[in-house]
Amino acid sequence: MADKKLITVFGATGSQGGGLANAILDDKDSEFSVRAVTRDPSSDAGNALAEKGAEVVKGDIDDFGSIKEVLKNAYGAYFVTFFWDHFSPDKEKEQAKNLAKASAEEGLRHVIWSSLEDTRMWVALDDDQIPTLQGKYKVPHFDAKGESNQYFIANSVPVTFLHASFYWDNMIHFGLGPKRDEDGKLAISFPMGDKKMAGISADDIGKCAYGIFKKGNSMIAKTIGVAGEHISCSNMAKALGDVLGEPVAYNEMTPDQFRGLGFPGSDDLGNMFQFYRDFEEACNSTRDVTRSKELNPELKSFRKWLDVNASRIPLDG
Repeated sequence: MADKKLITVFGATGSQGGGLANAILDDKDSEFSVRAVTRDPSSDAGNALAEKGAEVVKGDIDDFGSIKEVLKNAYGAYFVTFFWDHFSPDKEKEQAKNLAKASAEEGLRHVIWSSLEDTRMWVALDDDQIPTLQGKYKVPHFDAKGESNQYFIANSVPVTFLHASFYWDNMIHFGLGPKRDEDGKLAISFPMGDKKMAGISADDIGKCAYGIFKKGNSMIAKTIGVAGEHISCSNMAKALGDVLGEPVAYNEMTPDQFRGLGFPGSDDLGNMFQFYRDFEEACNSTRDVTRSKELNPELKSFRKWLDVNASRIPLDG
């Protein structure tokens, strides 16, 4: 282990970080080792990583000293923040600022920052095409990450900006899977029209990140978007129907209707889907499927993801 390059992985028991940690640990010939940062090292997920050979440590992304401690002697780090824990873009920016500063002070050689577009570069705050939220954001969970890129640049951190895609796993964990109507028929509901949306299996994000680390210096200062497929919602519905064994319709909503669903973050997600829809080419051109496959040869299409995960999608009724 001593001769391997240590990667500190934040969110190591979550979707993105867990995908990366396991990708490294499952590769017995890897040039890297894993320091897995989690809020609860004694959790089942933490214990599973330890059994596979990770150094599992407790870390607090809100504490600069804690960040510095878990970065000591590391070659690189994977940074992902947790917007949906607090819904605060300002808190997320403060976290990113501390991550960047600590990376510079600890002399990290390669950092991957799980970022996203700052949508205000496409839609000005005074443009009502997409409603402004929290007074200064269009898509808060995108904009804060994109704005935070500046901290890594200002601190001269050797960084790769990684743009993930819509998690297909949201159909399992976030309530965005098929629902039954009053007649018992299944449908998915999105404000995407007929546009294609970049999507990915959550674990594939981490596997793509591993591919970036393996490529090393050639990836520094680049923005790399990852996706398993660009797919329309109508084709998602068809694939769901094929695998579930009953028809699934695509219920096309307007962004306003989605924003009005009333669950926490529905306005943010409604704006996100509108951004994906209205700026389809910009979003999908960044998230290159061919390049993602080069980084992660095990990359799954939506249908391949369904073959593994369809039984985990909760269906009403």
